[in-house]
Amino acid sequence: MRNTTAKTSRKQNVLAAALLAALAIAGADACAQTVTATEDAAGKQAQANPQSDEELAKAALNPIAALVSVPIQYNYDQNIGLKQDGHKNYVNLQPVIPISINQDWNLISRTIVPLIDLDLGAAGSRSGIGDVTESLFFSPKALTESGWTWGVGPVIYMDTASNDLGANKWGLGPTGVFLKQEHGWTYGALLNHIWSTGGSGKADINNTFMQPFLEYTNKYLTSFILQTETTYDWTRDQWSVPIHFLVSQFFKVGDQKMTFQVGARYWAASPDVAAHGWGARATLTLLFPAAK
Repeated sequence: MRNTTAKTSRKQNVLAAALLAALAIAGADACAQTVTATEDAAGKQAQANPQSDEELAKAALNPIAALVSVPIQYNYDQNIGLKQDGHKNYVNLQPVIPISINQDWNLISRTIVPLIDLDLGAAGSRSGIGDVTESLFFSPKALTESGWTWGVGPVIYMDTASNDLGANKWGLGPTGVFLKQEHGWTYGALLNHIWSTGGSGKADINNTFMQPFLEYTNKYLTSFILQTETTYDWTRDQWSVPIHFLVSQFFKVGDQKMTFQVGARYWAASPDVAAHGWGARATLTLLFPAAK
């Protein structure tokens, strides 16, 4: 009976993932039309209306590009739990929606919705939705004089998890990103800090997140990516340091433009009960450039 319940739960999560992806894609297409209607026409905006394949491949690497996109990111980690006999499969739906505020500024919405299947070996398994993270970046449309792009704003951590897959806490804090793109290279960092603001969880959230990245795109629109998504937990004095080695390719299926990214993750540091060793990531990103 327990196996039947687990299988039913997994089927429900697959259906939920498909529904969320469909809603995100439908919303992205609609928002792309909104960006078209509101985007300033002046040519000086560095982040406005990428159109060519080269511009789109470049914009896909920019977390705050004025480009509607829907990344669907699959992750796998192993050696989880006190006995390190567990593993974790999870899909992050990450719609990115740019909104033109005026001729000088964009507001970029980045949402992360995790769908998790966690197997802890002898300790059992569970699956469901995780805690949702919403980041809002206020970003100037024009580059700085030295060619940098940047954005700052709030990050909101939402207590949305089911089946004990989250912190049972709400959180809030600042977030920011800065990057430069030149001669095929993209480099910069995304950072945030979240403090818990309420909720029933026993442990407070006091986490700093740092994502430095270095990426190179060649003439075939293939990108080679080195990055880490490091978190320091100030409450528990613990580091989580996954290092990603990824390759991304821009391509088209009919009129739909997209990128596919695949690679490995190595956990250089992690808490005792978290993932250890090697993991994997694969991401399909649907791109919705605004019409000319």
